[in-house]
Amino acid sequence: MLMNARLFTWIISLALVSAGRACPYCSQKTDTLVGDTRVLGNGMIWSWIKAKNGVPEAIGVTFTETALAGLPTEKPKNGMDGYESTLALPHNTKLLPYNHIAVDWNPKGHIPPGIYDVPHFDFHFYMMDTKQRLNITLHGADLKRCQTKPPLSMMPAGFIYAPQSEVKYMGAHWVSVKAPELNGQKFTQTWIYGSYNGKVVFAEPMVTLEYLLTKPDFVGDIPQPKKYPARGLYYPTKYSIAYNPTRREYMVALFGMKKR
Repeated sequence: MLMNARLFTWIISLALVSAGRACPYCSQKTDTLVGDTRVLGNGMIWSWIKAKNGVPEAIGVTFTETALAGLPTEKPKNGMDGYESTLALPHNTKLLPYNHIAVDWNPKGHIPPGIYDVPHFDFHFYMMDTKQRLNITLHGADLKRCQTKPPLSMMPAGFIYAPQSEVKYMGAHWVSVKAPELNGQKFTQTWIYGSYNGKVVFAEPMVTLEYLLTKPDFVGDIPQPKKYPARGLYYPTKYSIAYNPTRREYMVALFGMKKR
């Protein structure tokens, strides 16, 4: 209880830090709702939602600077590429499409070689619950379900189904043909969508460890589709990857919410 209270105090204080590096979307009138807390490396990571008058403004994770030390350096022996930390969200998320956040640390990266095979994190914002996600086995008929594409209107223009990107407990991955790393530039961070059985099931900022160690202050636009998975919910239009030098913490956040 002491640790949870301390983490709650840390996150609340983010709304009081000047906008800019630490939190470009925070205000003093914003309430912070804390989800799960997990150990990551030599530090901690936790999920949160920021809301104003009950309307969501941002969703994301915060992790301590020490979380980037002490991480596994080899792939797990279960055949997966990475180590997952699953973070539940606060209970009152009915206005958001997301059910939970899964953070995957990939010490050797993953396919395709020469692009994503470097140490990096996958920050999955899932639109399905954990039980549904664990039913993605890729065995038998499930592989066909995973390969079933959603309508093109559900994906932003320029996003394509990545070949052989079906992953157990995740789904299939979609990438932008305009992504810098797919056009001869170095992979630092990128935006991914995921699908399963004809539906969009996750949104994913993917970030290298090397990029995080530069202590970035990044804000980018989230590519938007013509249609959304569910009506009447708030979907983000921007995402940030930022380091707070005062608190020695990182945040990966989705914000700029618009009701669809």
